[in-house]
Amino acid sequence: MSDAENGCEQPEKTVKEPGTPEAAAALASAGADAGLDSQKRAYDELNERFLRLAADFENFRKRSERDRESYICLANERFAVDLLEVLDNLDRALKADDAHLREGVTHIHQLLHAQLQRHGVCPIDSCKKPFNPAEHEAIAHVPSEEAAGTIIDEVSRGYRMHDKVIRYAKVAVSKGNQKNQEV
Repeated sequence: MSDAENGCEQPEKTVKEPGTPEAAAALASAGADAGLDSQKRAYDELNERFLRLAADFENFRKRSERDRESYICLANERFAVDLLEVLDNLDRALKADDAHLREGVTHIHQLLHAQLQRHGVCPIDSCKKPFNPAEHEAIAHVPSEEAAGTIIDEVSRGYRMHDKVIRYAKVAVSKGNQKNQEV
């Protein structure tokens, strides 16, 4: 028995003859589907690479932040260990008798300056120099024999660390000789 006799009819298969507009449209449709599939695959590959790259960058950023924090802690730890030596010497000086106290404090002062210099902290020399607002903070303006704008007294010493001022020097600045200006 054939399919037609069973009541099952098969749809007619249309064979498109080459060179007809229908055949060209079918080929273009098949080519467009294949091109679309290849573009989707390329997009998926690029998207996956992008997501991996973004995840790698985020991991790198977090690792860099942890490393930076670790370096800061390590630097602070070294500085603290150096200052503990100064503290130990201050404890010894407080236990010493009064006769040797000044000598002990002088040694501690020298040790502290040496430790600070090892870490790049150095004092700003201010006396008898022109006032510089980038290094000095004027707390008094006093008449004196010095030229106007010259620092005549340092109330609190300033310090810089690796070319950056970390504490401004508190200074008294000369107004100049008031007697000569009044005449």
